Parts: sequence; structure tokens; C-alpha cells
Amino acid sequence: MNWKEMFSPKGREGSPDLILLSAVLILVAVGTIMIYSSSSIMAMERFRDGLYFLKRQVVYVAFGLLLMIRLSRFPYENLRSFAYPGVIVSVILLILVFVPHIGIRVGGARRWINLGFISFQVSELVKMALVLFLAYYVDRKTAHLKDFRRGIVIPFSVVLVLAALVVKEPDFGTAAILVAITMMMLYVGGVRLTHLMGIAALAVPVGVFFVLTKGYRISRITAFLDPWRDPQRSGFQIIQSYLSFGSGGTFGVGVGDGMQKLFYLPEPHTDFILSVLAEEGGFFGVAVVICLFIVLILRGFFISMRAPDTFGSLLAAGLTMVIALEAFINIAGVMGIIPLKGLALPFLSYGGTALVTSLAAVGILLNISSHET
Repeated sequence: MNWKEMFSPKGREGSPDLILLSAVLILVAVGTIMIYSSSSIMAMERFRDGLYFLKRQVVYVAFGLLLMIRLSRFPYENLRSFAYPGVIVSVILLILVFVPHIGIRVGGARRWINLGFISFQVSELVKMALVLFLAYYVDRKTAHLKDFRRGIVIPFSVVLVLAALVVKEPDFGTAAILVAITMMMLYVGGVRLTHLMGIAALAVPVGVFFVLTKGYRISRITAFLDPWRDPQRSGFQIIQSYLSFGSGGTFGVGVGDGMQKLFYLPEPHTDFILSVLAEEGGFFGVAVVICLFIVLILRGFFISMRAPDTFGSLLAAGLTMVIALEAFINIAGVMGIIPLKGLALPFLSYGGTALVTSLAAVGILLNISSHET
């Protein structure tokens, strides 16, 4: 079976975007290698098994790839029927994270649901559900989007409910991403720019309020502005990341030979996996990863522009925006360009929910690309 037969939707002509697919597969392969390199010593220390994280990531990759293939063959038009149910299920799941013995508290936040045999991070599913809802809503209400109530009030009522529950976890960064995705998709869909600017004018002071009311959020800002002011506490993470980037040079010290992952970098296999890559793969390794993300994002928007209908175009644009925002926030954060936010790097960081949902998004993009006009 060739690539075209494997990924083309049943009963339809057309091949998927193989450039997009290739970029994603390379990123996943690099991520898997770096997860083993960054986590093996920590895994041996914690679990007496150096392959602990790698074995789990391989399972996540296999499941994610199978889901990607399935969605690449599942006609994206049929996803319309999941738009409203997806939002309803998202609200229910976001409420369940606060229920004892169902929601899991990790690091002072409740973001996970435990089903016994599996646990998952709800906010990752919420992003997908929101994009699907907005694509469906804008497609149906295209003729009425200039109206403030239909173009702004209704969709923002939905996102504010989701964002409020996410902030309660607390996860202010993800809530901000939900609002940003909504504004971008509505703008692409044709909502009046003046209406969106009015919403932005309200959102900025609200965001500032949420930042200033939590000490740890203020610490992230001060650490971003001057990490050396408190190098052992608030500035510790970014300083260790700087050291990783500085130690890598042009081509790095070699995969497996980095030192910063040895209990200096916090969570080297998740939030700071690019820092490990910077030390072990150098400028070249980081540049390759960034270029792959650029290719992925450009192909995603190209698919959006070539989609045969408004729903497919908005769905492709929204999914691409989610991946682009998450990649930018992680990469810019570990480089010290913006304040740090505990966010996984798509396709590279360890974690089942983030990886599986990202690969699911790619499956939908591949499906839409098979229908390009």
C-alpha cells in the first residue's frame, strides 16, 4: 500500500500534503530521540527504569499516528456533527477536573482527569473542540458575522465559559490561547475588525488583572525582565535554559552528552526539551526544528486557502493556529524572548494528550488537503 492509498479518504481522489506529513514525522522522530536523551537518567533515579518515559512515549506516538491515519481518511465534512457536542463535553470535562478522585492535582493545579486505566489533560481536548465549534459556527453564520450579537456575543459567550473554567484550574496561559484563537478565527471568518478591537481593549486589562493577582505570575514577569535578580528561585529555570543554548555552540555536544538535563533543567523532557536539543544538537539542531515548524505552519495555511469550502478552510486555519501558537510560546519562552509558560512543544515534548491531539489535528489537515481545489 502506497502513501496515497493509505491517506486518501475512501471514495475520493486526491493525495494528502506529503510535505506537511514529512515535517510532522521528522519532528516526532526527533522528539522521541530527545525524550530518551533528556529523561533516561531522571527516569532511572525516579523509577529505576531508564526507559520509563521512552516506552510510554512510543505508545503515545503509535496511538497518535493511528488516529492521524484514521482522521486523514474520515471525511472532514462529517466533523460538523461534533461541533456542539464537543463544546458540551468540554464543559463537562472541565467541571469534572474539580471532582475529587476524578480530577488529578499536579503542581497545585487540577488539569487532568483520571479514568483509572488512563489519564488525560482536558485543556488539550478543549482547544480542538473550540476550533471545531468556531469553524462550524462561522460557516453557518457567515452572512450575519458583521452583526455584533451573532459575530461577537454568541461565540465569545462560549469561549468565556471555557476560559473561565480553565482559569479556575488554574491555567491562565491556556485560557489566553483560547481567547486568542477565537479572535483570530473570527477575524479570518469576516467579523468586523472594530468589534474585535473592542473585545481586545476589554481583554487586556482583564489579563493584566489576572497576572497581578497571582504571585507566581508576577514572578514569571520579573524573571523574564531580570532573571539574575533571583537566580536560585524565579530566575533559575530561564538561566539554566540560557546555559543550555550557550553550551551547544554550532553543532552541539552530541546526543546524550548534555549536562543541563542532569537535574539542572526542570522538566527537561517536557517544557524544556528544546533547551536539551540546543545543548546536544547546537544551533543547527534548533534551526532544523524551527524550520520544520515553519514548513508545517505554512503548509497548514496553504491547505486552509485551498480548501473547497468555508468550513474546511476555517478548520484548517484554526488547527494550524493552535500548533503555531503553542510552538511559538514554548520556543520563545525557553529562549527568553517572552515570559515562560509551562506549555509543551508540539510533537517533541513528552506527554500523551498533547501529542495525540496534535497528531489528530494533522490527520484532519491531511484530510482537508486531499480535497484541495
